[in-house]
Amino acid sequence: MKPKASLSSLLAQVTENNRHPEVDTGPAVGGEIVAMTLDEYFAGQPDSRLIFDALRSAVDALGPVQIRVTKSQVAFRRQRAFAWAWMPGMYLRGKHAPLVLTLSLRRRDSSPRWKEIVEPAPGRFTHHLELRSSADIDGEVRAWLQEAWAAAA
Repeated sequence: MKPKASLSSLLAQVTENNRHPEVDTGPAVGGEIVAMTLDEYFAGQPDSRLIFDALRSAVDALGPVQIRVTKSQVAFRRQRAFAWAWMPGMYLRGKHAPLVLTLSLRRRDSSPRWKEIVEPAPGRFTHHLELRSSADIDGEVRAWLQEAWAAAA
């Protein structure tokens, strides 16, 4: 069995694989692209699914969105991907947030809520936010989603 990665190395790999949001590269964390249903992706993870359903509701309220589910993440896209939801527990040992939201923004946001922010390409910032409950998807997160959604047109 493969050893579990550290959160820092995992976030770096997610960022690298989602480096070009204008191209849907498939899974955020290695492996081949395997399409699945949301029920298959969240099987046995009711806490993660509850949070995801609240996230999806917030994204759906923005306007037209395509969803792509792979074995490692759920990508939200317009003309290009702008947000990804994934479960760190699939890759890390110990207690972690049930879901991580990764957003592609054209600027570095200064909120202390971000777990990590990187600039994989000039003017393209990848922000990682741990979601521990549906309540974490508040007005601030909805504004970030709106910004990322608008930039992905």
